[in-house]
Amino acid sequence: MEVRAADAAAVRAARVSAIAGKYADPVDVEGRFPREAVEAMRAEKLLSIQIPTDLGGEGASITEIAELCSILGQTCAASAMVFAMHQIKLSSLVEHGAGSDWHRDFMRRIAKEQLLLASATSERGIGGNLRTSICALKFEGDTCFLEKDATAISYGAHADAILTTSRSHAEAASSNQVLTVFLRDQYRLERTIEWNALGMRGTCSDGFLFKGEALAAQILPTPFAEIAAQSMLASSHLLWSSVWYGIAADAVARAQAFVRDAARKSPGTPPGALRLAEVSSQLQMVKSNVVGGLKIYEEARADPDRLSSMAFAVAMNNVKIASSEMILPIINHAMLICGILGYQNGTPYSLGRHLRDAHSAQLMISDERILGNTSAMLLVHKQDTSLLG
Repeated sequence: MEVRAADAAAVRAARVSAIAGKYADPVDVEGRFPREAVEAMRAEKLLSIQIPTDLGGEGASITEIAELCSILGQTCAASAMVFAMHQIKLSSLVEHGAGSDWHRDFMRRIAKEQLLLASATSERGIGGNLRTSICALKFEGDTCFLEKDATAISYGAHADAILTTSRSHAEAASSNQVLTVFLRDQYRLERTIEWNALGMRGTCSDGFLFKGEALAAQILPTPFAEIAAQSMLASSHLLWSSVWYGIAADAVARAQAFVRDAARKSPGTPPGALRLAEVSSQLQMVKSNVVGGLKIYEEARADPDRLSSMAFAVAMNNVKIASSEMILPIINHAMLICGILGYQNGTPYSLGRHLRDAHSAQLMISDERILGNTSAMLLVHKQDTSLLG
């Protein structure tokens, strides 16, 4: 998109954000899907913004989408996370489905109908390991069948299509995976786990027994190992981090408003002013971390070998780890500034929802697992220590 188009997208996202903010508390309290925000995304045609222009989209970059995630994250983290997860799945189609007639037609349909995409990558028995599957596709002629016990399919009951990982066939190794698009009328979901979580309640990440039947042409032609390495994990870390930045930015904005109100009521340096300066610098560090990661990804996109390299994987892992670990202290710092009014619900400075939503950050692809993977890569890969490298 051109600069003006990117600015226009931000304006559209701000309109969605206003609607999302209006319903953020009911969505959280009731643990319900943020349907008003998602309908607003559809009305603003944000669900297809990443799709190439020749297929009906706007060709938005990952950097532009990250900005929209941060805008939404400042009013309703659950709505922002739904948007981010949709865009993460869409990145798999855009980056790896362009050579397939079926997937190109599907992208045209997403743009026309503003379809919402969900993901079924978790599975009972794999311990959160994205790159392992127990379930496998079965084939009869040109039709494939899949049954999967997914421990979480975020907003699965509300999606128009689900992209599902599995072994490529019954005899395939657990790491020989493919990603298949199943349309809403091609699968059944039987709820096995009810999502009743501390935060991110509106993502409705229930567990389901998934049973689907689709055309074999709906399997993405690129092995999932390449999809994960070259687009999915990077876009996940970057877009999730953008959502988390949005949560932290709003927390700091509330703390700033609190200090300003205090300054108007009494002369001199108000309580919390020094803490506000400190937390502002911490927020800037999160922003710099995300922006730096986005730059690395944008520069690497033209080179599949670089996208699959250990250096790139380590860089993206580090973005996720740093973002997820930095936002909790920032929000806690903001609560100390706002005091009891930040601790209470229903005030202009309330931060309870922010704090609860932010606790999900270190658990979405566990930081422990990511650190383990990174440490293994660093044993064989030399870390780049240059300042501008």
